[in-house]
Amino acid sequence: MKPVAPGTVIFHRHRGYGVITHVNLLTGWISARFGNESRTLDLNLSTDEVQHADGEAILFRRSPPDRMPHARLMAMVRELHKAGYEKLYLYAWPKPSGLHWRWQLFTGKRDWMQRPWREGWYGSGADYNNNPVMGWGDAPGATTDELIHALAKFDPEGLARALGRDEDHTAWFANVCDALLPGYMYSFDMAPMQKNANGGLIEMPPVPIVPVRAGLPAYAGPVIEWPPGWAGLWTRRHEMPMPKPNFTGEPELR
Repeated sequence: MKPVAPGTVIFHRHRGYGVITHVNLLTGWISARFGNESRTLDLNLSTDEVQHADGEAILFRRSPPDRMPHARLMAMVRELHKAGYEKLYLYAWPKPSGLHWRWQLFTGKRDWMQRPWREGWYGSGADYNNNPVMGWGDAPGATTDELIHALAKFDPEGLARALGRDEDHTAWFANVCDALLPGYMYSFDMAPMQKNANGGLIEMPPVPIVPVRAGLPAYAGPVIEWPPGWAGLWTRRHEMPMPKPNFTGEPELR
């Protein structure tokens, strides 16, 4: 089946040819503009018999789709680790509202709190719901191999910086993928601070686990430990403000 995204040309039996302007993967609703009409028309992919321009039917999946791209990103990073790009890291953390999770890929030095930012290497589940792409020239529904090739074509210099060995993190990441994929993701949410029975801070509580699609039960698998290099970050964060990422395009992303 062809992907559906903003810009896709469609055909509707009552309105003719049009162009999709908005897609919501969680509900199956799209908005489209037909002809010279100034307003968009809302259509449901399950009931409104929307077709591609060549006549192929667009059928909305009945099973709940992924509401965030993190599991797909985890699968991609695991394959790149296997190819020798072990200095590639995936950071995920919740938005303040808690409704969506941000993600960021970065390479080079493993510095979680002062990670570098590159255009196209970060995003949010909120954006992904409406436009299901990562942002580096990939197509909606792209496979793991297609995501890798699209990233390599989009930013070969950035990906080249991931070449090298980081054996302890690679082993941690492989174990996490085995435990969580395809339905769950990890979140590096460092708040609220958890305390033990004596009132002291818990140095390394379990990593929060989040389902990537609606309808999945709460995670009940093995406890996920924090990645190498996180020891001590909890107490240091409690003692001082978290440093902002090394990026000037947005004033605040915490």
